[in-house]
Amino acid sequence: MVRALDFGSGRELWRQAYPVAYEMNPAATGHGKGPKSTPVLADSRLFTLGISGILSAWDPAGGRLLWRKSFEGSHRATSPLFGAAMSPVVDAFSVIAHVGGHDDGALAAFDVATGALRWSWKGDGPGYASPVVATFDGVKQVVTQSQNALVGVAADSGALLWKVPLRTPYDQNSVTPIVSGGLVVYSGLEVPLTGARPVKKGATWTLETVWTNPDAGSYLSTPVLDGGRLYGLAHRKKGQWFCVDAASGKTLWLSDGRQAENAAILAGAGVLFLLDTDASMTVAAADATGFRPLRKWSVASSATWAHPVVLDSGILVKDVDTLAFLRMR
Repeated sequence: MVRALDFGSGRELWRQAYPVAYEMNPAATGHGKGPKSTPVLADSRLFTLGISGILSAWDPAGGRLLWRKSFEGSHRATSPLFGAAMSPVVDAFSVIAHVGGHDDGALAAFDVATGALRWSWKGDGPGYASPVVATFDGVKQVVTQSQNALVGVAADSGALLWKVPLRTPYDQNSVTPIVSGGLVVYSGLEVPLTGARPVKKGATWTLETVWTNPDAGSYLSTPVLDGGRLYGLAHRKKGQWFCVDAASGKTLWLSDGRQAENAAILAGAGVLFLLDTDASMTVAAADATGFRPLRKWSVASSATWAHPVVLDSGILVKDVDTLAFLRMR
């Protein structure tokens, strides 16, 4: 179901829905019914990826369906083991999504206007991280964590440029890559935070490791980059907030343990917004001196797995059952 709400009142403006059969993995029931993918709005089109792997394009003004893609005939499964969670990204005339399921998927680009397939790379099943678009050595690339690897493909053709193995327990590659200073920064459960540089030598691309930091490996939560520093949640000691210098990989600080199982992290205006899955929102200083929480609130009555939206006037929070706008004072 896709809904548009009036921001001032929460009144529903339009709603569209489609039926789909989906059986949730028992290990993921605590996340709620889904979807897990964040919609993307670009060039007067809204793109959604349902938990079962259906990609749709909508007119955001009135909710009219523009086109839809489902992948039952193309892959053995249409979503990975714990449901489709990667969020599509729009690059020029393409909307890019990793479709398909376990052991059989395609990182693919579809025409934003028609949904026609522009290119696909079929080398691995999807992970749960989202793709990012970045330029290295003058070549625009789509970088993502797939089911078993970290990959970079050409943004104009989908041709594989480089690929390195990335295996995590339970096939849970979930941390979206971060691009900083020519580096791709990545991590995962039992995989240290790593900064690596895509390098072209002749006609061949390689990914050269620049630094690794075992203190700051993340499980599900993607760090944020702010002021040349990476802020995130490490999975060690049952959750530690961290700050790492993005250029060198040096740990600048680690918080005490037992902070959170998972968190959505945003940065802006000199502060961090840390929303953990127990519906606790912490606002902390974004600096290199240490973990300094400034305020903390309980913002929902059930688990908060979705990213919040921070605005000048308040914050939008989606929990398992509801969407709420909370005014910050």
